[in-house]
Amino acid sequence: MPGRPRAHRLRRVRRPATTMKGKWSTPSTARRRGTPESPCFKEVGVSRGKRKDPFGELYGEFRDRLRGDRWQPDVDVFETEKSIVVCAELSGVRSDDLRVTVDGQDLRISGVRLVPEPSGVHRLHQMEIATGPFERRLRISIAFERDGVNAHLADGFLTVTLPKRARVSVKVELEAPEDE
Repeated sequence: MPGRPRAHRLRRVRRPATTMKGKWSTPSTARRRGTPESPCFKEVGVSRGKRKDPFGELYGEFRDRLRGDRWQPDVDVFETEKSIVVCAELSGVRSDDLRVTVDGQDLRISGVRLVPEPSGVHRLHQMEIATGPFERRLRISIAFERDGVNAHLADGFLTVTLPKRARVSVKVELEAPEDE
């Protein structure tokens, strides 16, 4: 028919398939599945070595408790205009059982969380709350004043404020060339 445009058949471009843990996928599906090559992982700095395996996620904490290892509290670290703030989730920890130390550029949060067991327990069905000794060490890469460090425990959160070291600027005088 003269007035109708011809239909063009679109070609589908195939990307090379890559293998991902035994499954075939394209690079775009690898990004969607959240592999370390994904931009979101690069953004938060997760490396392949830090990812847990499914067995570790399922039994890791229980295995650590049997070995008597210290658990690590979750922390958020952020920067304000005048300070670096570290917020640690420490519900159930008393201030008497908590220690915060600064050594060089390292911040160390340690202590013990004791959770009383209910009396008359016949069977344990689920155990998720980490108890016993804990320790978390953080390397602070921004220069801060060690004398002004402040720590505050309230509502299950420890907030450590590290005031930034003031930048010192020096005015350099230019020497005038000597006339001969």
